Amino acid sequence: MIKRVSANHASFKAVEFQKGFNVVMAERTQESTKLDSRNGLGKSTLIEIIHFCLGAKASKGKGLLVEALKGWAFTVDLEIGGRAITVIRSIDEPNDVVVNGLPDECPIRAKNKKGRLVYSVRDWNYILGVSFFGLSAVGEGQKYQPTFRSLLSYFVRRQKDAFSTPFEHHRKQVEWDKQVHNAFLLGLAWENAVDAQLLKDRKKGLESLIKAAKTGVVKGFVGSRGDLEARRARLSAKAEEEAANLSSFKVHPQYADIRMQANQLTEEIHAEANQNAKDQRMLSLYEKSLVEENAPVPNAVEKLYADAGIALPGVTLRRIEDVQAFHHTIIENRRQFLEEEVSRLTRAIIGREQLIKEKSDERAGIMEVLKTHGALEEYTLLQKRLLDTQNNLNSITATIDNLKSCETGMSQFKIDQQMLQQRAQRDYDERREIRETAINLFNRYSQGLYSVPGKLVIDVGINGFKFDVEIERSGSTGVDNMKVFCYDMTLAAIWAGKIAAPGMLVHDSLIFDGVDERQHALALEIAAKDADAEGFQYICTLNSDAVPYGEFSDGFDIKKYIRLTLTDKDQAGCLLGIRY
Repeated sequence: MIKRVSANHASFKAVEFQKGFNVVMAERTQESTKLDSRNGLGKSTLIEIIHFCLGAKASKGKGLLVEALKGWAFTVDLEIGGRAITVIRSIDEPNDVVVNGLPDECPIRAKNKKGRLVYSVRDWNYILGVSFFGLSAVGEGQKYQPTFRSLLSYFVRRQKDAFSTPFEHHRKQVEWDKQVHNAFLLGLAWENAVDAQLLKDRKKGLESLIKAAKTGVVKGFVGSRGDLEARRARLSAKAEEEAANLSSFKVHPQYADIRMQANQLTEEIHAEANQNAKDQRMLSLYEKSLVEENAPVPNAVEKLYADAGIALPGVTLRRIEDVQAFHHTIIENRRQFLEEEVSRLTRAIIGREQLIKEKSDERAGIMEVLKTHGALEEYTLLQKRLLDTQNNLNSITATIDNLKSCETGMSQFKIDQQMLQQRAQRDYDERREIRETAINLFNRYSQGLYSVPGKLVIDVGINGFKFDVEIERSGSTGVDNMKVFCYDMTLAAIWAGKIAAPGMLVHDSLIFDGVDERQHALALEIAAKDADAEGFQYICTLNSDAVPYGEFSDGFDIKKYIRLTLTDKDQAGCLLGIRY
C-alpha cells in the first residue's frame, strides 16, 4: 500500500494516501483561460513516479529522465506486511535505490556506495517481487517466468495502451507473457503456460532444423534422407580410398631436384638418339658409296682421249698411262676417305648407344624413386582432398543425425504436447473453485455496472490458456474500458486476502474516457465500497469536469476521498510545481 509520495523540491505537491478509496483531482479554475489545460498537471506523472520508485526501467531522455528534472529525487512511503518502508530514487542516479525500513531478514543486503546504503534496481525488483507476489519460489533465471514488473503493471496501469484489453498492460505484450502473468494472478497453474511456450520453442527449433536440412544446408544438396544415406556411403568409400593413398604416400625431400634430373636425362637421351639417327643415315650413304666405287674402264679412257683430240686439236695431251694412274689414285683416296668415315661414324654411333644406355639406366633409377615417392606439395594436396571429403561426409552425417533427431523429436514433441494438455486440463479441473471465484467476482463487478453479469472466460487447450471477457454492449470505448476496470477489481479482490500482496490498485483517468456517466459513477462507488470491504487501496486520478456528480448515489460524497487537488491556474498548481 502507498502511504505518501513526495520529492526533494518544495514546489512538489506531496500527497498522502489512505487505505481504501483515494482520489487525485485535476480541477479547472475560474481564472484559467481556454489555452490552459489539465493535461500536464501531473496526474500521469504521479503514476510514473510510483512506477519509478517501484523499480521501473529508466531510459535517459524518456519518462522522468529528462533534463528539466535534473537534481530531482522522488520518495514513496509504502506499507508492506505491516512495516513502514521508504523508497528514494533520484533522476541523477537512477540505477541506485535507497530503501529504509526493510527487515533484517531481507534476502538481499544493501551495498555501501559513497557512504549511502543503496540497492540496485534489479535487487529492489527482487525484494518487491517477494514482498508483493511471493516470487521467491519462482525459478530465477529460467525462461518465461513471472516477473514483478509485469505483474505490477496489472495493478498500476500506465499510458493509454494499458487500457486496451484487460489481459495486456501494453499493446506489444507477447502471448506467453499474457498467459503466464494472467494465470499467475488468477491463481491458475501458470507453470503449464511456461511449459506450453517451451514446447512451442522446441517445435519451432525442430521445424527450422528440418527445413535447413531439406533445403540445402549441405553444399546446395537437396534430397530425402535416403538420398543423403546414398551420398554418405559414396563419400565414406571415397574417404577410405583417399586415406589409404595418403597413408602409403612417401615424401622425398629432394623430389623436385630428382624430377629435374630425370627431365634433364630425358632431354640428353633424346639429343643423343637424334644425333645417332643422323649419323646412321650418313653411315648408310657412305657404305653404299663404298660398294659402288670402281676403277674406270680402259677403253673408256682411250675413247675419252680420242674425243678430246678431235675437240681440242693441237692440244698436247698427257699419256694415257699417266691419266689412268692419276684416276686410280683419286679412287683410292676416295675409298680410303669413305672407309675412315664409315669407321668414325660406326664408333660414334656405338659410343652414343652406350651413353644412351647409361643415361637410360640412370633415369630408370630416378624414375623408380619418383614412382615410390612424391613431393610435399602433392602430399599436402592429397591431405586437402581427404579433408574436404571428410568434411562433406561429416556434414552429411550431421544432417542425417539431425533429421533422425528431428523425426524422434517431433514424435516426442507430440507425446509431450498431449501429456501437457492432459496435465493442464487436470490442473484446470482441480482449480475449479479458484477459477469460479474469479469468474464470480468479474460477474459481480460487471453486473454492478450494467445490471447484467458479464463473463470472464478461462479456457485451456493445446496452446495454453485462453482468456476473454464479455459484457453486453461491448465494442464501444467506454464498455471496453469497463472490462479492464472489472478485471482489475477482480485481481485486486483476489490478492487482497493474501499475505504477500500489492495491496493496491491504481487507475489513471484514462480508464474512464468515453464511459457513460452512470457507469462512471457506479464504477467509482464500487471501487470505494469494495476497496474498504476487501481491505485494499484504490487510487484513481480524475478530471473535475468529468466527475459524474449528478449520478452518485445518495450519501456518496466523492470529495471526502480527494487526497490531492491539482489546478491549472498557474504552474504552481501542478504536481511538480513546474512545467516541462
